[in-house]
Amino acid sequence: MNKLPLAKRAQIVGLLVEGCSMRATARLADVSLNTVSKFLADLGAACAEYQDAAFQNLPCTRIQCDEIWSFVHSKEKNAPANMKAAGMAGDVWTWTAICADTKLMPCWAVGARNADVAREFMFDLAGRLSNRVQLTTDGHRSYLEAVNEAFEFEVDYAMLVKQYGAPQGAAQERRYSPAECTGAIKQRVSGMPDMAHVSTSYVERANLTMRMGMRRFTRLTNAFSKKVEAHAHAVSLHFMYYNFGRVHKTLRVTPAMQAGIATKVWTLEEIAGLVVDEAPKKRGPYKKKEISN
Repeated sequence: MNKLPLAKRAQIVGLLVEGCSMRATARLADVSLNTVSKFLADLGAACAEYQDAAFQNLPCTRIQCDEIWSFVHSKEKNAPANMKAAGMAGDVWTWTAICADTKLMPCWAVGARNADVAREFMFDLAGRLSNRVQLTTDGHRSYLEAVNEAFEFEVDYAMLVKQYGAPQGAAQERRYSPAECTGAIKQRVSGMPDMAHVSTSYVERANLTMRMGMRRFTRLTNAFSKKVEAHAHAVSLHFMYYNFGRVHKTLRVTPAMQAGIATKVWTLEEIAGLVVDEAPKKRGPYKKKEISN
């Protein structure tokens, strides 16, 4: 990547964050697929590192959390047993959090939908906040212990438990139709949450933005991630663009600007510039090899 011009890197970033697949990006940018893959890995790691350092002591007051499904290599039912056991294939969930006021998404986690990842995700979230918050999650039970451990009960926590019915349509159509939400129950878990603000609407809408903005999240295609690492890098790049480079239609600024973390809208070139080129290796003097008879 040392010789790839910044303008070309910015073009690759723009294509990826607007929902193009890896191969489509390579064709449109007129570069090799390996170039796109290598750049995504480097940039994804840089974006994760930058946001990890930037999102500290956040003055958020209302946080919503949710999970979004995808898969890597193959779906859970078709994944090889050894790869599934190693976490290299099958279902992969992205745990997300959003500030209801600034729309900033301060942290995320990529992994299984279990108690271990829930705990890791909640400890990460709790460590980024500067004050007590009102927290809303869905009814996933892994949140209960994770929230209590991470926040040590210093949180106003409520669950929004949704109830679903059978999807409408003929039997052959149901496999492609989501279950119909027939109702939702607000449950106070700890603290004194304001029940009027118990909602997951913002984070669910942000998850839709993820599915629209990353080709590998699109259902019924072959654009899914082949490796968990590549999946995580794509998610990091998406959040970098969402938080710093994309103007929110309601706020009229980026979420990072609304939260006081940034003072301007980041350009694609600035995002691409997070990847620091390695200094060229110094070559020693050429020595002619002697050929012995």
